[in-house]
Amino acid sequence: MTDAAGAVAAAGAEAYPRIVAALIRITGDWTLAEDCAQEALAAALERWPRDGVPANPGGWLMTAARNRAVDGLRRATVERRKLRELALLTEPEPAPPEGDVVDDRLRLIFTCCHPALALEARVALTLRTVAGVPTAHIARAFLVSESTMTRRLTRAKAKIAAAGVPYRVPTGSALVERLPGVLAVLYLLFTRGYDADGEPAFATEAIRLARLLDTLMPEQPEVAGLLALFLLHHSRRAARRDADGNPLTLEQQDRSRWDHAGVAEGVALLDRAGHGPYALQARIAACHATARTAADTDWPAIARWYDHLVGLRPTPVVRLNRAVAHGYAYGPAAGLALLAEARSGGALDDYPPALAAQAELTARHGDRDGAAALFRAAGEAVGSEPERRVLLRRAAEVTR
Repeated sequence: MTDAAGAVAAAGAEAYPRIVAALIRITGDWTLAEDCAQEALAAALERWPRDGVPANPGGWLMTAARNRAVDGLRRATVERRKLRELALLTEPEPAPPEGDVVDDRLRLIFTCCHPALALEARVALTLRTVAGVPTAHIARAFLVSESTMTRRLTRAKAKIAAAGVPYRVPTGSALVERLPGVLAVLYLLFTRGYDADGEPAFATEAIRLARLLDTLMPEQPEVAGLLALFLLHHSRRAARRDADGNPLTLEQQDRSRWDHAGVAEGVALLDRAGHGPYALQARIAACHATARTAADTDWPAIARWYDHLVGLRPTPVVRLNRAVAHGYAYGPAAGLALLAEARSGGALDDYPPALAAQAELTARHGDRDGAAALFRAAGEAVGSEPERRVLLRRAAEVTR
């Protein structure tokens, strides 16, 4: 990649959502805004290697996109008023008034994450419009063809237009009601990138968007909590697998390979993160991330945080994790008792992590044959071949 091409990529990552958001606000035309942003990037790839990288790359891209929007609107004989508004998009963008957090990108995030859309559509639209991820990449993540994803995105934008979704950030009680939906989209986006078979770039995009949201809404503690959670989990990415691609537990990971700067940033965010669901998960992650060794982990503190979390989100998975924490903090019998409660009603039947957790607690409780059987059952139920190898290996280990 040449220096100019690298500059285009870097400027595009920062400027693309600004350009799309500004043009959508003024024209109300999603397709025109995206097309003009893409054409501006293409023009930069053609001209910057020849003419040099401009002093203000983002401003150059904004101006190029604005000019294309003006041309497009003229060809479509759009009323003069909108043309005059477009002309106000000068280079560089004027700084917002001090204290004004209603940024075009924030408006765009809330529009893409509107509850009128299904959660999967919100994630896809956020990736495409706010993050600028190519449609083909989004399609691969959702296991559909590019044409199918294009149609889904088109339908989502049409639904926003048909429903008359306002292009703004809600205020007052409406903001409190809508913000959890926005955070849920970012959380799902991060999970899609952090899972074993996920797309790593999506986790990076989730962190970037959460950082943007935190910059624009610093008074919202759950935004800080979500960003802290992302950073603390992402700090361990490089150490999560061995050379053969097999997953490693926290006890097995080389902690020198963790991103300690990311850990420090995540921990610092907890000072203003409050005690919402994401902040509680971040506090749990911080207990793991700040322990020098696995033996130093403060399991009683983790168990207490899970006690708080289960009161806010009593989902089967949270209850499962709480049982594991209590098992390490207060002994395997305590963990197995809570796990039995979590599995009541069949919510976690054949769920590999639940089987593996029960196996570990059973082994620590002294029933090695029972633990081996549970590890084998988890290995048969899991979908990932590396994870299957690890579970079957563990089944063999506990009976030695």
